[in-house]
Amino acid sequence: MQYTDQGINLTREQLDEMQVELLRETLQRARLSPAYEGKLDVAPEDLRTPDDIRKLPLTSKDDLRAGMPEGFLAAPKREVVRMHYSSGTTGLATSVYHTRNDLRWWAECVARGMLAAGVTADDVFQNMMGYGLFTGGLGFHYAGELMGCMTIPASSGNTDRQIHLMQTFGSTVLHVIPSYALRVLHLCEQQGIDPRRDLQVRIIFVGGEPHTDQLRRRIEDGFGAKTYNCYGLSEMCGPGVAMECAEQEGLHVCEDHFLLEVLDPKTIEPVEPGETGEIVLTTLRREAMPLIRYRTRDVAQVLPDPCPCGSQHRRVSRILGRTDDMLVIKGVNVYPMQIERALMDIEEVGRNYLIEIDRPADLDRLTVNVELAQDAFADNMRELNALRERIVRRLSSELDVTPEVELHEPGALPVGEGKAVRVVDKRKRGQAKNHG
Repeated sequence: MQYTDQGINLTREQLDEMQVELLRETLQRARLSPAYEGKLDVAPEDLRTPDDIRKLPLTSKDDLRAGMPEGFLAAPKREVVRMHYSSGTTGLATSVYHTRNDLRWWAECVARGMLAAGVTADDVFQNMMGYGLFTGGLGFHYAGELMGCMTIPASSGNTDRQIHLMQTFGSTVLHVIPSYALRVLHLCEQQGIDPRRDLQVRIIFVGGEPHTDQLRRRIEDGFGAKTYNCYGLSEMCGPGVAMECAEQEGLHVCEDHFLLEVLDPKTIEPVEPGETGEIVLTTLRREAMPLIRYRTRDVAQVLPDPCPCGSQHRRVSRILGRTDDMLVIKGVNVYPMQIERALMDIEEVGRNYLIEIDRPADLDRLTVNVELAQDAFADNMRELNALRERIVRRLSSELDVTPEVELHEPGALPVGEGKAVRVVDKRKRGQAKNHG
């Protein structure tokens, strides 16, 4: 049976009416959890418009940690059929529970995005995200099967096998962490494989870590495939909260499943469309673990103009960073995404980089380690020094602080099979940060 999606065709008025109805139901469900008991003193009938969500309190990651393991569980445990565990990138990991209906809605949200990008039942879908406690793998797996695709649960890592599967089974759709997609391209290059000629990939979904449009273009150019951004977080469900349509002009939020706010992270007031703020989300159909006004810490904008695709579900920009990703270097605020954007604009720069911060003699020092493209790495020190100075000038212009730049040959910097470690802040005892 071919998957079809009625929710994507809702009008703005229908979406607003549906959100109010579902929000009232969510309020009643959330009150069943110990964490929200006594904290949601708004009557359902007082929620008349989606904006009335502001009458309810915010929920933070610290709240989830304080409620571990079952403080936010609002359904009887016998109705829970799956538990996922967040990665714990920014601290103590948290548990997230799902009923059968939660899993069904989750698969339909992801399938909606796959359908909008042009995936059909004729596609061979290779899922290169990790399976298990991480939500990326299973979230897309069930959506791929719902779409009717032949779904290959390749999971993450074992790059030789990934390429072998693409060649053997003619994979046409991939789901992959963007930094790992670059790793696959690097290995193809080493093996003399031209992905544009030797593989059949036509659509790639990337998620799991923030990335710039410049990096997306590197992936598209390397594979010769359209690459679509997918946004999600385990606290909501996982991937599928918002996905790009074929227009690739922002990510449509599944507004019949999630109520979106974009707030100033300091004043907690709504920002205007087009202005940058923190994404705050409320689940609207979640049974096991409804969350009210969850502060994601992800920074983005609501795009003000209607999408050419015709969908009335509002769009957010790609994630611009996280409120807790900001680095302070010599008193200047720096986001890792700024560095990536500047680097990926330089043709000679390769596919990997690493940001290091230390504090010799009590003075902050920012060092950007940069891999060069294969044909850009030369023995001519004069050429390399000129390129290094050009990279320094580009970064200085972007950041308002002058970094040191170290150039490396292709493949020299460490790579992993999960989220890329892009920042090592030695001021914090060598603590590494995932860029995502």
